[in-house]
Amino acid sequence: MRKKFEMRSDDGKSWGKASLIREFDLALPEDVDPLKLDMNDKFGIALKMETPLKLLFKRKPESRCPSKFNIINKQNTTLYRISSYDSSLMDITSFLRDNNLSIPLFVLSTTIFLLLVVKLTKPSSLKNLPPGPPTLPIIGNLHQVGDRPHVSTAKFAKEYGPLISLRLGKQVLVVASSPEAAMEILKTQDRFLSSRVVPTAFQQTSLIPHSVIWSECNQTWKSLRTLCRTEMFSSKALESQSRLRDERLGRLKDFLHTKQGQVINVEDVVFTTLFNTLSSIIFARDFLDLKDEHGTRDGLKESLRKIIEYGGITKDFGSFFPMFERFDLQGIRKGTMRQYKKTFAHWEDIIEERRARINSSTWSSEQAQSFLDRMLENGFSNDQINQLVTELFVAGTNTTTASVVWAMTELVRHKEVMSKIVEEIGREIKSDTITDSELSKLPYLQACIKEAMRLHPPVPLLLPHMAAETCEVMNYTIPKNSKIFVNLWAMGRDPKVWDDPLSFKPERFILSKVDFKGQDFELLPFGSGRRMCPGMPSGVKSVQLILASLIREFDLALPEDVDPLKLDMSDKFGIALKMETPLKLLFKRKPESRCV
Repeated sequence: MRKKFEMRSDDGKSWGKASLIREFDLALPEDVDPLKLDMNDKFGIALKMETPLKLLFKRKPESRCPSKFNIINKQNTTLYRISSYDSSLMDITSFLRDNNLSIPLFVLSTTIFLLLVVKLTKPSSLKNLPPGPPTLPIIGNLHQVGDRPHVSTAKFAKEYGPLISLRLGKQVLVVASSPEAAMEILKTQDRFLSSRVVPTAFQQTSLIPHSVIWSECNQTWKSLRTLCRTEMFSSKALESQSRLRDERLGRLKDFLHTKQGQVINVEDVVFTTLFNTLSSIIFARDFLDLKDEHGTRDGLKESLRKIIEYGGITKDFGSFFPMFERFDLQGIRKGTMRQYKKTFAHWEDIIEERRARINSSTWSSEQAQSFLDRMLENGFSNDQINQLVTELFVAGTNTTTASVVWAMTELVRHKEVMSKIVEEIGREIKSDTITDSELSKLPYLQACIKEAMRLHPPVPLLLPHMAAETCEVMNYTIPKNSKIFVNLWAMGRDPKVWDDPLSFKPERFILSKVDFKGQDFELLPFGSGRRMCPGMPSGVKSVQLILASLIREFDLALPEDVDPLKLDMSDKFGIALKMETPLKLLFKRKPESRCV
């Protein structure tokens, strides 16, 4: 070597130099003459060699192999730069050098950035919050929530009580898991806690003001809900829609008759039937085809599926750290808008054709055939129509489909319950087809639906509320802008609320007056208070009618190789709580069926 290492007791690097000399024989490559080594330097904060020093580190026979040099020990003949045996540091240094970036400036800016992140994500000290699990710096409880938040928060409720608080980044989350806590949030403090936290997927500036789900409780919102109730969900409206429901249900039964002996994905056919029922009410036409199993023919079903997926994302980085929200780092907002545009394109021509007809001099209100006609008569813009219609499709088909599938799953698992429904239908229904008015004759079927919704609520945490003002719930402080959920899934499985809660027992509702109209807080599949789902009458009627009609028409059976007791009952969290493994059944026509 041309020079010996100079070692001083006050030099922090001396330990490393001495250790390397003790551990290895240091040698230049064979083709390098020590006397001709390039000793030119390069000026900077540190005086570096112009040509990096490269050496061979040959392990000495007597070496005791300190663990700090395992990399060098394992690669005894590898050439190394003496200044950079840490590969991560070398990568960063090379990147900065190659891009003409200053290392000190990089270190300084990175430090400032990290300090800013810590400052902006550090939770403010809030007093008297509901109890909850300990938090980590910056992320809070993000690592504990997981992909099934209804399950994880239910576990926390068992440990910390019926009202808990969590921190997801900067966001304070409050979760109610008892009827008492739910009543305080949805009824007692409703005026403070009925605002909405809009998920990133639905933060479309041009559309939110026209939303019946996500907009604030203002006059526009009230007018939208009133219009929907009157034209879509009132008793008069439901009665006028009965023919459309019967026709689409008849097509479903006809389709299943052609599939005798074939395994059917229940979710697919129920979704298509409900979607076409709703589209016939809104647009006076069908959009999907039962024969197009995956809905890929024109892409509408796929676009709606993606909107639902974006809306159900639980790990939304932007909502946890508002400083990053505007950047849409996960592409959620952009992806949803792309699917919105594809969806809107399917009915834009229909809207323009109807608008021209309504604006003509020959138009009269008596000619209105659909909900679209009513919206146009009320002067709705295309943005208003697109937003409202998409919400009706997303909310009105997915939750109802999930309810039908979960109920059907429980029935094929419990043959004795299915037998009682078959007996009730045979005893009470004498006409060829089951009509809306005859559903009231089937109390046991209604009890089964309530029981299925208790165990498998279609929206397990309800849609998120937000505290418009700081208030108190159960003697705890709920800070302004807190995100609030009601865990229906936890309440439905709570032994303090229900006897034998994990068993499917429809009989518990036969003598009980508990209903899901928003006044019995132990059973709230449609919510309660001013944010209660306005489509509840239509949703309940659809679930009852589909189940009653299919059970009367067919014997429902699992494939031969599937044991009912081993059926996968795992759920998948999203806008609607779906089965992780899709339910597939055989629909065998009953010999006595009178339907062709």
